[in-house]
Amino acid sequence: MPARLPRTLIRASGPDARSFLNNVLTQSLDRLDEAGVLYSALLSPQGKVTADMLLWAEGDGVIIEADPSRGGDLLRRLSMYKLRASAALEDISDQYDALWSAEAFDNARPDPRLAALGFRAIAQRGAREDGATAFDAHRITAGAPDLARDAGPEEVFAGEALLDELNGVDFQKGCFVGQENVSRMKRRATTRKKFCPVTFDGPPPPHGTLILAGPTELGAIRTGAERRAIALLRLDRALTATAPLTADGRAIELDPPPWLILPAAGESAP
Repeated sequence: MPARLPRTLIRASGPDARSFLNNVLTQSLDRLDEAGVLYSALLSPQGKVTADMLLWAEGDGVIIEADPSRGGDLLRRLSMYKLRASAALEDISDQYDALWSAEAFDNARPDPRLAALGFRAIAQRGAREDGATAFDAHRITAGAPDLARDAGPEEVFAGEALLDELNGVDFQKGCFVGQENVSRMKRRATTRKKFCPVTFDGPPPPHGTLILAGPTELGAIRTGAERRAIALLRLDRALTATAPLTADGRAIELDPPPWLILPAAGESAP
């Protein structure tokens, strides 16, 4: 049986709903009907992630699924960007559930970020178990960050947040907020700080624990589980460090998944 995840759900409806969202979000909504669900984000004008989200097709409109800690601000910002577009935005979190399971279930879609993240659906509100803890362990195992917990609002650029690897940005579409910086960083391959899983013995170091190579700070631990955590660090330097990596006085090792785009050799820079 699928479990319920704590999520904010926002309905965007009206003749201009999709076109207005297409103008501001990182993903092209032209593919939404075919895909059923897409991963996307709203960026700051500087190209940093304000909130990431899943976009669900609903008739001619969209249901936006986001983390509750970012949902209110996301609704406010989208309302500002809407301007004169013929579109309405409504919080429908009390009417529907965001469902998740590691296994396929009726009417579910594969997670658009990564197949290893399981299956999801939107359904009418019902009596269901809370799946937050199970999903959190599942995505840490897969190596996927939770941008609402692993980063602060507008802390990381789109490339650092792995939007490229996790199918969250369409570089072929027209303009979106922050596109200039995102496209430039992609073109010049200048993204060197990234999320990457790390492994260690025992329970995870506390959130924010510094990752060191000798005396040099490379980044910090974010969310974790037994023997594994998501870290945000200068990946180029971590990959070429000659000193052992440590956190909280313990040895750690990088464990980049095969889908993670690693900085090219020789690209380490200040």
